[in-house]
Amino acid sequence: MKKYLITGLLVWVPLGITIWVLDLTIGTMDQTLLLLPQQWHPDRMLGMHIPGWGIILTFLVVLITGLLVRNVFGQRLWTYSEKVMLHVPFVGSIYKGVKQVSDTLLSGNGNSFRKVLLVRYPHPHAWSLAFQTSVPGKVSNLFDEEYVAVFIPTTPSPVNGFYFYVRKADTIELEMTVDVALRTIVSMGVVATPEEMRQQALPTN
Repeated sequence: MKKYLITGLLVWVPLGITIWVLDLTIGTMDQTLLLLPQQWHPDRMLGMHIPGWGIILTFLVVLITGLLVRNVFGQRLWTYSEKVMLHVPFVGSIYKGVKQVSDTLLSGNGNSFRKVLLVRYPHPHAWSLAFQTSVPGKVSNLFDEEYVAVFIPTTPSPVNGFYFYVRKADTIELEMTVDVALRTIVSMGVVATPEEMRQQALPTN
């Protein structure tokens, strides 16, 4: 009885979470339909509700925005709009921080995460996976020796975590890509890399 119950949970837990995430994502994107006039709503035109129309509208909005901003006039207009937004109290500080993060993670030529490191956290006898970022010049000048900035993500949600400055001598650089490290963190170390799976398949003496 117990093994059948566990087998059933192994089937339904990931499936249920996947369906829940998809439903939440589709439902959120469908809210973009509120931007359209009532007479243009697919539900009204078709006489029935079909989830997912918001994904198409979101894709089109993002694509058209990219096309407009890539030309000279659109670029100048967006640059001016950003300057105005950055001067709005409170809103400007939030926008600036979010924009720096999105530029780093989504831009193909951004700094993003540079290396995967091991750092001692949360106590001196434990090691955690961390991503090396960049240390601002004003901060690096305060140290007598070389320090690195690291982001230590939480499990299983790597978008949250802690940002520290640590001595470079107290870190261990890993020969691991950022993608593999993120997958390891999200899966809590359960999902092995192809190389690890090949090593596990090798016969032991």
